[in-house]
Amino acid sequence: MSISSINYGSSVLGAQIRNINQQLTDLSTQLSTGKLSQNYSGMGTNEGFAIASRAQLSNIAAYTDTITNVNVNINLANTALQSLTTIRNTVQTGSATTAQDLNVNGQTVAQNTAAAQFGSMVGVLNTQSGNRYLFSGTAFNTQSVANAGDIINGTTTQAGLKTVMAERQAADLGANGMGRLVQSTLPSGAIQVQEDSATSPFGLKIAAVSSTLTGATITGPSGSPVSFSVNLNGVNPNNGDKLSVQFTLPDGSTEQIDLTASSATPTPVGSFAIDPGNPNIIPAVPPNPAITSANLNTALNTAIKKLAGTSLVAASAVEAGDNFFNTDSSAIGAAKTSQASTPIGGTTALSGTSPSDSIAPGFSPGDTITVNGTTLSFVASGATGNQLNVTDSIQTLMSKIDAITGTSKPSTIHGGSITINTDDAASLNISGGTAGATAALGALGFASTPITATQPPLRVDTSSSPASSATSLVNGTATTVKWYTGNDGPGSARSTAVARVDDSVTVQYGAQADEDAIREQLQAIAVFGTFSTSPTGQYAGGQVAALSLRTTQALTPQPGQQKIEDIQTDIAMAQNTMKDATTRQTQAKAQLQTIVDQAESASPDQVASEILSLQNALQASYQTTANLAQLSLVKFL
Repeated sequence: MSISSINYGSSVLGAQIRNINQQLTDLSTQLSTGKLSQNYSGMGTNEGFAIASRAQLSNIAAYTDTITNVNVNINLANTALQSLTTIRNTVQTGSATTAQDLNVNGQTVAQNTAAAQFGSMVGVLNTQSGNRYLFSGTAFNTQSVANAGDIINGTTTQAGLKTVMAERQAADLGANGMGRLVQSTLPSGAIQVQEDSATSPFGLKIAAVSSTLTGATITGPSGSPVSFSVNLNGVNPNNGDKLSVQFTLPDGSTEQIDLTASSATPTPVGSFAIDPGNPNIIPAVPPNPAITSANLNTALNTAIKKLAGTSLVAASAVEAGDNFFNTDSSAIGAAKTSQASTPIGGTTALSGTSPSDSIAPGFSPGDTITVNGTTLSFVASGATGNQLNVTDSIQTLMSKIDAITGTSKPSTIHGGSITINTDDAASLNISGGTAGATAALGALGFASTPITATQPPLRVDTSSSPASSATSLVNGTATTVKWYTGNDGPGSARSTAVARVDDSVTVQYGAQADEDAIREQLQAIAVFGTFSTSPTGQYAGGQVAALSLRTTQALTPQPGQQKIEDIQTDIAMAQNTMKDATTRQTQAKAQLQTIVDQAESASPDQVASEILSLQNALQASYQTTANLAQLSLVKFL
């Protein structure tokens, strides 16, 4: 019998010892790194959850970076908007309270302040965050607003606001300084005041006339161009009798002239003298109504010139500012149309038999017109929705059109001339869907279809006549400075900057300098700071006072209109959304990290315990190996 020697390397015991050593090595690595393994294969069955969790943690990290960057932009935008609010309050306070003392340049202290604040506002609107202009919408790499000097004074090839205002003032005042009104005495002895054009948008528009003048006949306002007349009919009015004339100004405001018959000496302001005759001579001279009528004529002329030289000039400046800055809205006028002796008006029917108060040709049942893609249908009766009865009035049609276009300034009809207003000149398109409707639109004064609007900015058309006798506005895009140079496409300003801040959450935080609240403030401040007059002019103080009043009103936030604070609220909501997302992500991050740790991390206590156990097992194995190594036949026996 023979006994072979023990081969330790190939023995089961040796393999066991090598396995224990490997386990000890792995456990030592786990203890030093805190990880179960240095490769995915050693992580165990839960590693799939860890991989998915790690991907979500990576997304959260990206969202965190996005939120940080967006918050920087929003904070800068909010600071800029707060500056705009401060500028608004500063200029508004000045326009409302500063004395109307003019310097050598024909401006008040408040106007000088406004001019400086305009430059500051332009600087604020050109705020950048990195290489991003915050108020340019999607055109974030483009300066938001042109340079302040170019906006006001123009460039070598394009006119600025100052030129546009001067042209508009000349067009509104007219050559005679009466707001494009013509005053005359008719053969009957009546005093007549008439607009100089049926279609011109310039000057004073006669809105209403009322009278308590004893024995007098008032005619109008009517006709085309619109006029009214006052005939005393050879009768002196009584002391205190009054003539009132209301005018619509270019900016849509209304002013009224009141002239009171007076026998007082001297004649009070706002009155006209009743001729007393001369009862103290022989023979006595009786009161002469013709002289009274001449006094009324002079007083009316003086009052109109004063109104034109003060409020009209201010209204003209405001409207010129709108023509220059409001590059969305516009208006299109229709030529006057007469039906026999009756010009069309708001109550004129859309169909009927002339010469009654209706247009001819009129609309018939089955006719349709299309307004910005929406169809309006004409029916015999019972109209609902986007339908009109053929017996409805022109005003009803205009209201339907306004409801579709969404204009903030209602369309008007004056002296037989229709003006359709729109807040988006580029989109206005009105066409007749049937031949009868096209003919009826022609009867309303629209000679051709589709009806579109002149694209702003608008300039006085001086191509065939001087500004003082111009009768229309034209597209001034090619010849006028473009004040807003950012994105001006469709859609909300907020949607021009969108960021995903969570798997299913996005925020919108864009802004544009041409938003209504910003544009209206910039416009009001620019007009106020740019306007100047002759410091020694007869109506200089009245002009600045009228403009100051309009500036104060324009800078006073109105219900239903966008305010700077509304923009701040919008972006604050975006910040709140991101704050909520951050809270959720923080909680999710902790949970996901727990999943990863549970799947991949090694417990130090458990590893230490396992190492100790293996060390004991290894020691026992070594002891057994040592004993086996000393085994002999004698010991075996």
